[in-house]
Amino acid sequence: MFNIVLIEPEIPQNTGNIARTCACTGAALHLVKPFKFEITDKNLKRAGLDYWDKVRVMYYDSVADFLMQNKGAEMFFIETGTKKRYTDVSYPHNAFIVFGQETKGLPAELLAQFPDRVLTIPMNGAVRSLNLSNAAAIVLYEALRQNGFFN
Repeated sequence: MFNIVLIEPEIPQNTGNIARTCACTGAALHLVKPFKFEITDKNLKRAGLDYWDKVRVMYYDSVADFLMQNKGAEMFFIETGTKKRYTDVSYPHNAFIVFGQETKGLPAELLAQFPDRVLTIPMNGAVRSLNLSNAAAIVLYEALRQNGFFN
């Protein structure tokens, strides 16, 4: 199993879509507060369809809380503008794949703690970034591919 982490997500539809991807893959979803929406938001629930009962969701009050509760875990941080690609690493089972806010990305102080674990999804430069739910699916499926998918 893998873990998708959303730090301070802003758009409920993205979180709902990622929850749906987690349900389809067996990945756990970790949500780090504060959120820019209510967990009961109808757009969040609609995007996740009726899959919410199939997702293991954990909540954290802060980034520090998340790091403390998952100390020692293998973590990879996805951010734009870095040189190391998401395909350049091996993802062990139970790895945490961490994403930041849709408008700001991951906090600089967090990236500074794990400089060798910051990865990017290559883009042609014509746009700033991919949609968060697409980015999460891309990296999660690479991790699954490396580990034989569901075998």
